[in-house]
Amino acid sequence: MTPDAYHPSPLAQVECAATEDRWTLVFTRELRHPTEKVWAALTEPEQLAAWAPYTADRNLSEAGDATITMIDDEKPQDMTAQVVRAEPPTLLEYTLGTDLLRWDLAATDTGSRLTLRHTVQDRDWIPKVAAGWHLCLDVAEKLLDGHPIPPIRGAAAVDFGWSELNDQYAQKFGIPNTGLPEHVEDADEPTC
Repeated sequence: MTPDAYHPSPLAQVECAATEDRWTLVFTRELRHPTEKVWAALTEPEQLAAWAPYTADRNLSEAGDATITMIDDEKPQDMTAQVVRAEPPTLLEYTLGTDLLRWDLAATDTGSRLTLRHTVQDRDWIPKVAAGWHLCLDVAEKLLDGHPIPPIRGAAAVDFGWSELNDQYAQKFGIPNTGLPEHVEDADEPTC
């Protein structure tokens, strides 16, 4: 796929919440698919590898330890994860390095509403994480539609609109745009 063949969807409904010394991105997206189908995309390693910046060593549908392999760089990196809560097909919560990701799914008349709460340590990461998940969820939606496109992750995401999305989300949050992460390979936060 070339950058000319893909255009990011409109900005998602987002919020930023402070929690003690950490920050949480709340990213909501309406999907045209039932919660069970979206749940499978969030938990099955093969489906994760098709759209996310990582895959898992097991299905994430059950609580317990897991290994998440970041595949958004040239050199895959294993990270320890802990599935804290798994309530198929509506709630998935797990740690990823120092981050906490919580995926809530609710049935709607037209499919489902996906709400991701991604908690990070540094407020400056909020627009970056929003831009990354925006691209990843565009790819996930194509996968769910039955028209998959290659994953958009890592440094290649810049060619597919990541910088513009980062800027737009930074403006929306009122957070200064600090640009690309200097050491993406060392960061705990995934970039797609």
